[in-house]
Amino acid sequence: MSKFDDNVELYKAQNAELSLGLSDALITGVAKSLGPSIYNADSSKVSGTDQKEKDTVKNNFLIKKLGLKDGPELGAAIDEAIAKMGAGNRSKYRAVVYALLAKKFGKESMFV
Repeated sequence: MSKFDDNVELYKAQNAELSLGLSDALITGVAKSLGPSIYNADSSKVSGTDQKEKDTVKNNFLIKKLGLKDGPELGAAIDEAIAKMGAGNRSKYRAVVYALLAKKFGKESMFV
């Protein structure tokens, strides 16, 4: 298997372990959209306690990629996604967080 396939398998396993209800197609599509960032140990994960990181998710993914309007609901959605993955979980994979957010805002069709 390729490195990409290995990473996608990690994301699918996390989805199953946490019972997040994401489709394999959505996870794979989001992972493809992230490009080489999924191969870097730091950029492949989201820190749920770092406000700068949450702002990056909001600006680069929710606003620029999904085309959503800025508002308090975006921050609340990020906090909700992080809570679903577990506050103590140190491996919140970016692809899984983004897939949760895409699903929440009904934007799955952009990735599948």
